[in-house]
Amino acid sequence: MSSKKTAATYPEQGCSPEEIKDLDCPNLYLNREINWLDFDAKVLEVAEEPSLPLLERLKFLSIFYNNLDEFFMVRVANVMRQCSSGAVTTSPDRLPPSRVLAEIRRRTVMLLDRAQTCWRKRLAPQLTERNVRLVRYRQLREKQRHFLEGYFRNEIYPILTPQAIDPGHPFPTISNTSINFVVQLCDKRDGMIRFARLKCPNNVSRFIFVPQSKEAKNYASLGVDTGARDEDIVLLEDLIAEHLGELFPGNEVLSAGLFRITRNTDVEIEEDEADDLLEAVKDLVDQRRFGNVVRLEVAHGMAVELRKFLTDHLGVRPFQVYRIKGPLAFSEFMALYGLDRPRLKTPPFQSSMPAVFTEGDLYASLQKRDILVYHPYESFSSVLEFLRRSSEDPGVVAIKQTLYRVGNDSPIVRALIEARRRGKQVTAVVELKARFDEERNINWAEEMEKEGVNVVYGLVGMKIHAKLCLVVRREADGVRRYVHIGTGNYNPSSAKLYTDMGLFTSNQDICADVTDLFNVMTGYAHLESYRRILVSPVSMRSSLLALIDREVTLHQQHGHGEIVFKCNQLVDKEIIRALYRASMAGVKIRLQIRGICCLRPGVPGVSENITVTSIVGRFLEHSRLYWFNADGEGSLYIGSADLMPRNLDRRIEVLTPILDPKLRRMLRDEILETHLRDNMQAWALQSDATYLRLSPASEEQGINSQEIMIQRYAR
Repeated sequence: MSSKKTAATYPEQGCSPEEIKDLDCPNLYLNREINWLDFDAKVLEVAEEPSLPLLERLKFLSIFYNNLDEFFMVRVANVMRQCSSGAVTTSPDRLPPSRVLAEIRRRTVMLLDRAQTCWRKRLAPQLTERNVRLVRYRQLREKQRHFLEGYFRNEIYPILTPQAIDPGHPFPTISNTSINFVVQLCDKRDGMIRFARLKCPNNVSRFIFVPQSKEAKNYASLGVDTGARDEDIVLLEDLIAEHLGELFPGNEVLSAGLFRITRNTDVEIEEDEADDLLEAVKDLVDQRRFGNVVRLEVAHGMAVELRKFLTDHLGVRPFQVYRIKGPLAFSEFMALYGLDRPRLKTPPFQSSMPAVFTEGDLYASLQKRDILVYHPYESFSSVLEFLRRSSEDPGVVAIKQTLYRVGNDSPIVRALIEARRRGKQVTAVVELKARFDEERNINWAEEMEKEGVNVVYGLVGMKIHAKLCLVVRREADGVRRYVHIGTGNYNPSSAKLYTDMGLFTSNQDICADVTDLFNVMTGYAHLESYRRILVSPVSMRSSLLALIDREVTLHQQHGHGEIVFKCNQLVDKEIIRALYRASMAGVKIRLQIRGICCLRPGVPGVSENITVTSIVGRFLEHSRLYWFNADGEGSLYIGSADLMPRNLDRRIEVLTPILDPKLRRMLRDEILETHLRDNMQAWALQSDATYLRLSPASEEQGINSQEIMIQRYAR
């Protein structure tokens, strides 16, 4: 298997032999922020892949930029806060915040240079060749420009608001991630130099489609996706830039430049002091728009005077300023993926639907056996059908549901409302603090409350991240319960893009556990243990540690010890230490961690029995599976939890065992093993903390796990 290195060497620190022996050596733990940037570098590398269709590459490039935005809004803001407060790092790698910030800056500059080169020198020219032409205003034909002048005067000019900046007009508050002009003016009457700010409106299309062959019939057609086959695409900010002078009559525009700021959005809610959590979250949403400035992006050609003007008024330091070659806010280019150009995209596939959800008695089937669904290869409609039937079934007396991120126009919420209208007892545990989804969740919560749904907002100090649906049904032999436990959100849109799993079961112990957990989430119940499921913060970490220790013991007694984890993040020090101890005892450990991994594999005497891979492909790997060989019997859990302190200590999370031996073996041998053997969209983490992209050697078979799953689950 051949491979390609994709990241710079991780900064090393010295440590004593005693620290290594006690697993306290900082070299054994990778910094989570730096490792996260390595994850985004993988996304960027996919965008750079010449064999992918062009719009797929554009999609991954926009995802790279969107990831980077969120990274600065949340993680970098936190490191800056630590640095400014003089806080001593508590992370196992012991890197001081100042060094982390310096490394973030260094790596981000390198990544941005690659991303901008990818767009300007590769993607944009190749898209132009395929008639997706993003052009500058001055490249348009005279007839096109004449038409756009009318569009600007009639549609854009009236909604623009130039803002003077002087002693009588203080520097305006700039909203998070908005695109803005800073303008230097000279008054033609007195020669005074002045400055102004102009915000690009975000309520009109940023992408203006201008026909080449004939005039558009009306202005409304300019922002409509028509396939861009005979149209030039002009950015709104480019059109505005050409008409800046019209906004400042009596002044000469000396210079102007685009800028964008990223603010700290990781605003904390003082839940203990809040009389009303709903109102507190509404306030948080407002506060987030205007948190402290973390990053300033400026157009590469911006004049020095303008850049200094911005840094002085925004109070940012040089390391926070990034000069951007090409368009700002590139994450918004995801909109172009919606172009009707199928030849520039990966061919779509049709999700399959297990027959049990379309034929016969679903409840009777669940009484006989558990059902596992694997999205997006199997349609999320299975979950919707389960809820729809439950909402309409006269035997169902109650439905209880957790909601974290449900998306727009949610069929889940509609089913819950329909169930309530039919007289069923319906409870929705809505997590208002789901970052960046607060407003949507508030709206859904208020709508459900109006319909009589019992809406609960969760627990103080905890996020409810578990994915649970409990259905209570009165049957001939008494009341029976049915449960769905998932690894991903109840969101049909993301279920098409994320790989997730869901277990449907009527197992009495699991259903009783979920019933008890809902009572914890909605009332004052306190439980220290559950029958089958693992629940954080009560029992999940201790149970996982016990399972790791049991695997060590069984390996020492019988051999063949094996642990396989597939999840999104591995950060928790206690779990990492336990995995190191298991490796030192000879247990074979294979980890597939999509995002952050703070464990360092391949360290002699410590982690030489551990391998770490990461898949970044067509779908976002999102499933969480935890496998233990257990002396050949196999023990497997799936659920919502990653291995981070926040998941194990500050969230309600659930992992459920897969009790059916056939399902357990299928998951281990057909799904986990296929993903572990992927050599076409996987990266391997090395002992020096770099990632190597894997590729099949000449004699090896290429294995693309996601494409194999598409074929396996195809109708």
